Amino acid sequence: MTESSLYQPEKNILLEAFSKDATIALSIQVCNILITYLVQICLAQWMGQTEYGIYEYVNSWALLLAIPACLGLPRTSVRLISEYKVKQDWGRLRGILRLSWFLSLLGGTFLALIVVAIVWYLSVNYNFVYGIPMLVGMLLLPLQSLVHLQMETARTMATITLAFIPSEIIWPILVFCGGYFLSKQGYFLTSLPMICVAITTLFIVVIVQFWLLHQKVNNEIEPATPIYSTQEWLGISVTLLLQQAFFTILEQSDILMVGSFLGPAQAGIYSAAVRTGHWIIIVLVILNKISAPRFATLYVEGDIPGLQKLVTTANYWIFWPSLLISVCLMFFTQPILSIFGPDFVDANLSLKILVIGRLFDALCGSVGCLMVMTGHHKKSLPVIGYCLIINLVLHTIAIPTLGMIGSAIATSVTMIISNVWLSFLVVKHIKINPSIFIGFFNPALESDKTLNG
Repeated sequence: MTESSLYQPEKNILLEAFSKDATIALSIQVCNILITYLVQICLAQWMGQTEYGIYEYVNSWALLLAIPACLGLPRTSVRLISEYKVKQDWGRLRGILRLSWFLSLLGGTFLALIVVAIVWYLSVNYNFVYGIPMLVGMLLLPLQSLVHLQMETARTMATITLAFIPSEIIWPILVFCGGYFLSKQGYFLTSLPMICVAITTLFIVVIVQFWLLHQKVNNEIEPATPIYSTQEWLGISVTLLLQQAFFTILEQSDILMVGSFLGPAQAGIYSAAVRTGHWIIIVLVILNKISAPRFATLYVEGDIPGLQKLVTTANYWIFWPSLLISVCLMFFTQPILSIFGPDFVDANLSLKILVIGRLFDALCGSVGCLMVMTGHHKKSLPVIGYCLIINLVLHTIAIPTLGMIGSAIATSVTMIISNVWLSFLVVKHIKINPSIFIGFFNPALESDKTLNG
């Protein structure tokens, strides 16, 4: 029996595991969307518009601030844990697990204290309406930081259910149960008790997830004295944090600039088009989470043919749902936007333009994720930075002349530029083709001959 004959079954097992995990993750995300939507409806009815708005405002701040509070460590952990597992560097693996958890908790706590100080100042001097809810709600911040980290750690340890179910399914159900219990006790639900419910239930979820993850690590990882390469790890995490900050600004800049140039009413209408367009890349986002540890593992092993095979398989998963959603949005743009209200139909053409950009994003595949997981994050950082500048310049030129349509054009052009640029970098540095079209037009990739070199 040759080495080549052993290679194909191993790759089939890898792809079968990927397909299984992708199915589970997609199912969990669909359930999360449905459950979260139902919980939001119930809480809005129980609490009323104003109190529910305060509750969502506080939650949104906690979610947003948890990103910088994590210091870029979740994505860093995904790459390094995968690498250390391949190299069987158990000391550094245990070191990154411990240090990342401690720093995420510390970062979340430190940032929460800063926000508390700012909110306290605003409450005392300016009668800040969100004062008390924000002061209490900042307890969510360190918990959300740990949720992000533990989710990434769990999926790197090949435990998709442990990664997603606690925060995506169990937490919203517990929040619903807490709100239902309080409403049945005769309480008039306000934002403050519901924030306390959210904090308590998330604390329970974090502790249980941590315990289960700790058990899995001890069962699967060899005992070893932790080794801390703190300077190296922080160097990677700061780069990834900066990249994520650029990307977040890039994603939100169009709505902010429409609001600045055209006013809040136009920003609200345009926002509906942006949020609707995001449905096209939902499968890409989910599969990036599933694929990332496998990308890192295959690259560290030097298995470039296997990496190409996995990327091509992931692209098939991404392509068909993204294409179907895009076609539906193109044909039913007005009925979909009218769900938000009759005025939102004004974003009809803007949504069609955004669909083109988002579909191109999906067709290019996991280019950003590939650059990060293969250790080429420093090469991709300038791409995001330059594209952010291009995006801001295009918006400044296009919005005053074309309005919302100009913003949509600027956003889609920037998406295309960034994805083409990153695709060239993937081909140059990783030596694979990340596009879906390689699978359509190069059948040799499917053959054993190509896979076996």
